[in-house]
Amino acid sequence: GCPIRFTLTAGQRGDAPQAEALIADLPAEVIMADTAYDSDRLRETVAQKGAVAVIPNNPSRARKYPLDRHLYAQRQLIECCFSRLKQFRRVATRYEKTARNYLAVVTIAAIVLWIR
Repeated sequence: GCPIRFTLTAGQRGDAPQAEALIADLPAEVIMADTAYDSDRLRETVAQKGAVAVIPNNPSRARKYPLDRHLYAQRQLIECCFSRLKQFRRVATRYEKTARNYLAVVTIAAIVLWIR
């Protein structure tokens, strides 16, 4: 439940386009994500890594993929990680005005989570 990698994006940008860069050269047997990350391209990237994609189908998807609900239940660890990061006031309220400074604060918060 601790962050391994993260990246900052502009508020109006989606999260899914960053997923491929975040999982590149990351050893993993299972890649979990929420419905927003459901794309054929990401599923192909995960399959090429030899990992299993545990991503719920987008309701508008024509071709449905099976979902291992028992594995997906473990995704609560990811949500707990976000919750713990937001316990750091500077992360939750984004006092930092520049992306560089905010990234530094998030990095420090992630380090503290790993140390605990």
